[in-house]
Amino acid sequence: MAKDTKERILEAALEMFSQKGYAGTNIRELTASLGLVKSSMYRHFKSKEEIWNTLLDEMIAYYGARFGSPENLPPIPDSLEGLVAMTRHMTDVTIHDEKIIMTRKLLSIEQFRDERARDLATKHFLTGLKEMFTHIFAGMMDKGLLRKDDPEMLAFAYTAPISALIHWSDREPEKTEEAMAQIEAFSRHFVKTYGVN
Repeated sequence: MAKDTKERILEAALEMFSQKGYAGTNIRELTASLGLVKSSMYRHFKSKEEIWNTLLDEMIAYYGARFGSPENLPPIPDSLEGLVAMTRHMTDVTIHDEKIIMTRKLLSIEQFRDERARDLATKHFLTGLKEMFTHIFAGMMDKGLLRKDDPEMLAFAYTAPISALIHWSDREPEKTEEAMAQIEAFSRHFVKTYGVN
């Protein structure tokens, strides 16, 4: 039961932090939204900061398990179509998973206030993607699937527009399907341009 309450607190905190930011989230409102009193929350967490840090730790693990990370690399695709399929899968997860969407919003809001949020935003929105796809593209070059080029520069060129389209779908959820279609079209253009047939 205690674990369930702790998880409920973290879920409610993620929702509130992603809407109001850390500073705009009040512990009294958070506990009231769960039908708890403030003292109940303090049995599970010492402070709002502990909720914040626990939430970030959990979301790093959650994101890495579902999407991948430089520490949890996806397998190198065996074909150009495999790269398109992997990109479609990764994009689908990151655009449709509510926890990942809220985490991205939370990091977007808090990156200017909190150093850890800033570092995570940089990793998830830029450097981590570039590192992951540098590895993928180097492996695909070794397999003779992509023409030889600088894999790091290709990774940057590949992930930046995809990341921008994901953020667009966050800002305008009604554009999600259009963003997904553009990401797939871009992925197919990329393999047509850099692929070896």
